Parts: sequence; structure tokens; C-alpha cells
Amino acid sequence: MRAVFVIAKQNFRDEELFHSKEELEKKGIQTKIASTIKGPCLGSKGETAEAELSLEEINSDEFDAIVFVGGSGSSVFFNNKTALSLARTFFEEKKVVGAICIAPSILANAWLLKGKKVTSFPSEESNLKEKGAKYTGKPVESDGKIITANGPGAARDFGKKIVELLA
Repeated sequence: MRAVFVIAKQNFRDEELFHSKEELEKKGIQTKIASTIKGPCLGSKGETAEAELSLEEINSDEFDAIVFVGGSGSSVFFNNKTALSLARTFFEEKKVVGAICIAPSILANAWLLKGKKVTSFPSEESNLKEKGAKYTGKPVESDGKIITANGPGAARDFGKKIVELLA
């Protein structure tokens, strides 16, 4: 099993990447990190991650899941055509599609959440509802192969739920 984590070049939320990724790797799932461009990415808490792929290099044939990490920087993906297209592709291929914190708005803007139970950071509730999602406000929510979480405190449980959906 392989998963790709999509993070912002700056201001991704450290725990949402590292804690979720750690949960996958503990279960033997290989992970890669992608961003708008390859190279170092700076988290909002000061940690650095290395983007091994650019968005354009993500090939859905090589991964079983795509995970959009939150933090204020992830808003760069809200209307990014490549990010929205990737979310739709993974969804259409019935692969796991995850988003945490404000990142569920990426899935909403890709029109993947209509009729789906979801959660997010509270700031995104109205956008998710406007796009037809059933907002629950829970720490972690899954509906089919879509999994969402509300923020850094839920990162480990989010990672565990991704593992469960990949099993």
C-alpha cells in the first residue's frame, strides 16, 4: 500500500502531516510527500518536510490514497486546478481520499462531498455545507472512501482511520 501526502510549501500543520504519516508507516504503508514544487516545506510549528514530488508528478496508478494536510498554507490548494483534479481522480478510481483541518474545503471545491458525512476545522463548515456535505463536527469522520478530520488533535486517529480504510 502507498499513500501520498499533499502539503503546502509553507504553513502546513506539522502534527497533521507527521502524526498521520507515522500511523500509516507503523502499519507498513509507504508514504511520499508532495507539494506545489519539490524541496523543503516549512510547517507552521517550525518543522521541515521534504516534498519528493510536485503535484504534477503524482500518478494515481502509483498510490492507494491521497491525503491533503491542513494548516493555513493549505488554502493555496482550494482553487488549484491540479489539486482539485487529483482529488477527483482518486475519488473516481475508488481510492482513499483524506483531508484534515481546513483541507476538506479542497474536496468540497472538487465537488466530492455532496451528500457525504464530513468534518473539518470549524472555519470551513459553511463552505462544506454550501457544497452539499453533511457536516458532523466530529474529530474524525468517514463516508465511503472519504475521510476527514477537524485538526491537529485528531491527526493520529485520522491516520489510523486511513490505515483501516486501506486494509
